[in-house]
Amino acid sequence: MNGVCFRRIIIALLLTAMCSMALIAQQFGRRGRNSDWQSVGRNGVPTWEVDKPFSKDLFTFVRIKYDSGGYGYGRGGGGWATDFRDSELNFSFRLQQLTSMKVDPEPIVLELTDPKLFDYPFIYIIEPGSLMFHPEEVVALRRYLLNGGFLMVDDFWGDDQYFNFYQEIKRVFPDREPAEVPLEHEIFHCVYDLKEKPQLPSIGHAQAGRGTGVTWERSRDGSDTSVPHYRAIRDDANRIMVFICHNTDLGDGWEREGEDPWYFEEFSVKKAYPLGINIVTYAMTH
Repeated sequence: MNGVCFRRIIIALLLTAMCSMALIAQQFGRRGRNSDWQSVGRNGVPTWEVDKPFSKDLFTFVRIKYDSGGYGYGRGGGGWATDFRDSELNFSFRLQQLTSMKVDPEPIVLELTDPKLFDYPFIYIIEPGSLMFHPEEVVALRRYLLNGGFLMVDDFWGDDQYFNFYQEIKRVFPDREPAEVPLEHEIFHCVYDLKEKPQLPSIGHAQAGRGTGVTWERSRDGSDTSVPHYRAIRDDANRIMVFICHNTDLGDGWEREGEDPWYFEEFSVKKAYPLGINIVTYAMTH
């Protein structure tokens, strides 16, 4: 069954009852960060059994591998493998723990030209400050999104890094403009009712700014990063196809379990997991 098309089956499995986010705070401290992106282990993240009848009807976290070298080259951060792979392991674990969604315990990495891309309704790109799409990737991504796929873009800061991503996504959709998503949109409320558009800095920036109210990272180009932006590109039915999380870092909020109880409780529990679950729920039900 085509993964982009099976989301209606997933709806029946979604979120019939939600656990409190306090549950994950109570279990804090079981693991730390894995800095080796080539690791094939789980770094202490628990696994779980998948019902065989549903083995093909699961949410799988798919990270996209891309080449760097665009406008923001040299200022674009760590590239496609940033936060790999603790970020998606932790998020997948919490998603299956806090919702009734069926979740694959093993996230995967794909290139946009991989034929298997169309088996998965949700894909994730991180740190696109120097991302560069090849021509065949532009075609593949456009086809994927217009056929019902969903792309989440995360963790990039400042004007230069945004401009690089903007230039690349305009190659995919030259006739569609990213637009700010208002706080009233259901993506901020469909499971967890968020009262503000959350901003998450990396753990180091958060610790440095603790007690000051500063929740942003400095951009490499000196531009203002104090306001988080959540922009979207929509299809002709007004469905969000691309959700762009700029001047914020949800991935670090997922990755950094086990390092700092304060960061975990203030940013992971209150912001990163609630919005992440909302985004996936929206992606899987529209």
